[in-house]
Amino acid sequence: MPDTVPVEVLSWVTKLVGGDGSGRLVLEEPWTAATTVRGALASASARFPELRAALWHGAELGEHIEVLVNDAVLGIDHDLDSPLRPGDRVTLVGQYMGGSA
Repeated sequence: MPDTVPVEVLSWVTKLVGGDGSGRLVLEEPWTAATTVRGALASASARFPELRAALWHGAELGEHIEVLVNDAVLGIDHDLDSPLRPGDRVTLVGQYMGGSA
């Protein structure tokens, strides 16, 4: 049984965890049978203040980073307080904004 859960960080979000703003990085966060999506995200963001500032708005998620669990957007099969199981993967994808009028 694994003792970590992978938190995959993609695209511009990698800049918030020491990357170059492209590609992907994988953070291995501690896992126990009591680990939730919120717990894995809190663990990852506790080590990276820039990620914490971008990911959280108080106790809830902010609006600029999309969270997926096993490739499904949060809210479909999991919510923040859903337990994670062995083999689950959390992914952080930056939302793209822009355009002009």
